[in-house]
Amino acid sequence: MMLFLFVAAAVVAAPSAVDAERAFSRDAQRNGQWAALRAYADRDAVVFTPQAVWARDFVKRRKDAATPITWSPNASYVSCDGRMAVNTGPWQDRQDGQAGFFTTVWEQENGRWRWLSHGRHMLGRPVTSRPSPIVRRGSCHGRAPGPPLMRPPPIKRAAGATPDDFGRGYSSDRTLGWDWRVGPNGVRHFRTFLWTGRRYTLALEQTIGGKSGQ
Repeated sequence: MMLFLFVAAAVVAAPSAVDAERAFSRDAQRNGQWAALRAYADRDAVVFTPQAVWARDFVKRRKDAATPITWSPNASYVSCDGRMAVNTGPWQDRQDGQAGFFTTVWEQENGRWRWLSHGRHMLGRPVTSRPSPIVRRGSCHGRAPGPPLMRPPPIKRAAGATPDDFGRGYSSDRTLGWDWRVGPNGVRHFRTFLWTGRRYTLALEQTIGGKSGQ
């Protein structure tokens, strides 16, 4: 019985994407904003300037600000298996007073969370932070065939130079999917789908203006 309780406690204590986002933000305060971005980024992670750029190239040219931005998740959309998630919530730059919302796509591999894309959008006023984020999880019932994601553009750029202004992906169990596209004017359209057990629902949809920051 004691062994069972120990194993159950370990499962409950496993870090979620919300935990990863909060740790990401805390490390930005301790170690610097760009240092934290590098530490948590997947090798092929993407940020937006507003066009899509490789994070590995973007952050190496940046110096950490004296007062890093702060952010926290208000909502988390998670696959049934818990290994992929999309978080969104408020961010604020206390140094210059800028504020808005962010969206991060996360994937867990070998017990460690890495972000695949991280984008911010500036608003005229701060967004209220929720003490307990809303968490929506894809259903584990039924057969998830694959979310209705946007098709890749017919023309590709030179391999390895810059990412296409298009991205998509889905969890290994296909219960969560996401896609984004950046137009020539820098406007980004982002969507997240969750499996309900019978169909996919559009759980999150954002149209983000050309001055979106990172």
